[in-house]
Amino acid sequence: MKKGFYTIMAAQFFSSLADNALLIAAIALLKDLHAPNWMTPLLKLFFVLSYVVLAAFVGAFADSRPKGRVMFVTNTIKVLGCIVMLFGAHPLIAYGIVGFGAAAYSPAKYGILTELLPPDRLVAANGWIEGTTVSSIILGTVLGGALISPHIASHVMKHTPASIGTPAEAAMLVIISIYIIAALFNLGIPDTGARYPRQERGPIKLITDFADCFTILWRDKLGQISLAVTTLFWGAGATLQFIVLKWAEVSLDMSLSQAAILQAVVAVGVAVGAMIAAAKVPLKKSLSVLPVGVMMGIAVMLMAFYTKHLFPEHWGIYFGHMHVPGYLLVAYLFLMVVGGLSGFFVVPMNALLQHRGHVLLSAGHSIAVQNFNENLSVLVMLCLYAVLVWLDVPVGAVIVLFGTFVCLMMWVVMRRHQANQRAFDSVALIGEVRH
Repeated sequence: MKKGFYTIMAAQFFSSLADNALLIAAIALLKDLHAPNWMTPLLKLFFVLSYVVLAAFVGAFADSRPKGRVMFVTNTIKVLGCIVMLFGAHPLIAYGIVGFGAAAYSPAKYGILTELLPPDRLVAANGWIEGTTVSSIILGTVLGGALISPHIASHVMKHTPASIGTPAEAAMLVIISIYIIAALFNLGIPDTGARYPRQERGPIKLITDFADCFTILWRDKLGQISLAVTTLFWGAGATLQFIVLKWAEVSLDMSLSQAAILQAVVAVGVAVGAMIAAAKVPLKKSLSVLPVGVMMGIAVMLMAFYTKHLFPEHWGIYFGHMHVPGYLLVAYLFLMVVGGLSGFFVVPMNALLQHRGHVLLSAGHSIAVQNFNENLSVLVMLCLYAVLVWLDVPVGAVIVLFGTFVCLMMWVVMRRHQANQRAFDSVALIGEVRH
């Protein structure tokens, strides 16, 4: 890998670390405000709304100047969102501002990979980026949970201004400092030298161009399959974050700070799956992982039937004087498998989509189309989940519905790919580069 790639990884690590710690802190702020339960998934909805609304504009912005500078500017917007939240804005609104920065950050973050690296390095690069991102999810989620826990929060608050009155507010100060570290790495990202035609500035023209890019990618025999899979995956993944938190509360009797560790365990599995895919699945074989998506859906459904009461309370493992109950060990292992299946099948799909997008469109525009689809899926699935919570549907039933939906949609995608292959050997296009 080229030297600049590792600077990109560092910038991504710290920015994502702060993003994930911030989600836990924002949930804690909602609890401090005694907000209703259905409002919690709306945090993510407000975060990803910008990805959908700004999709026609952020691709052009990412391609209009060096990607490292774009990442610095958009990371600064995230800091602004944190400051607004710290000074009393409603968490939904403030988290939406952070999402605004993230929406503009994403096309630059992924688009720079296709500028810096050849096609045959994209799966490996995505594996490393995914591994780095997942590592930051693990640490960020654990950090967020730790910062809002009473024991650690009391120590943090000793070193904060007197106006900081809650653990969630103290956590915000730590998170802001992490975003600042990410911004420093953004400044160190080298200019790849890639330049694109002068970008349009008129909103009507930008929307028209985006619509053209959207149509091109969905009509492409390879683009439509990889785009369908990643769209499903990110919508499902965002919803699963909140399902795991609720499942941990109902089935395992865990608090928010404890349940945050389970999200980290899923992320460990994703990292392992991503690394295996990066090492074992070349770009030419990327579509061979589609059946793994069905396996993931089946594995998720099994969560509905798992509770702490399946194991005797005394069963477990001792680490010194600390007893880890058996039901937790099995839950950790199970969630790691779910994460591993997810990481193994999404990394090759991401790489394939980036490759086809770069061939057919441009780095920034293709990622913007990808973000629009994936985050529209997130919006729809989170809204449906919020409605199910509002209707007091048991979490077990929600999990079964969720897993069934994932399995059915993956089966439809697989059938579509088979039909494409019967009409034309689209797989032969993988590796084709633009002249």
